[in-house]
Amino acid sequence: MFFQQIGIPGLILILIITLIVFGPKKLPEIGAAFGKTLSEFKKSANEIMGSEGTEKQEKLPSVEQAASEPTKE
Repeated sequence: MFFQQIGIPGLILILIITLIVFGPKKLPEIGAAFGKTLSEFKKSANEIMGSEGTEKQEKLPSVEQAASEPTKE
């Protein structure tokens, strides 16, 4: 991937270019907005993954119950 090859000098260059483009007053606002967005994304991803886990757990007892009941033939 591209991000694995950046290194420290590349990160410093990106930071300097960002500072020139947006200025020192906007940079903290952009960082805060990025942090909030990332936090909400992680929260949503965890909720989705958690809901899938509970759905599997809810379905599991019904499958076990069906397996233990005798078949009618």
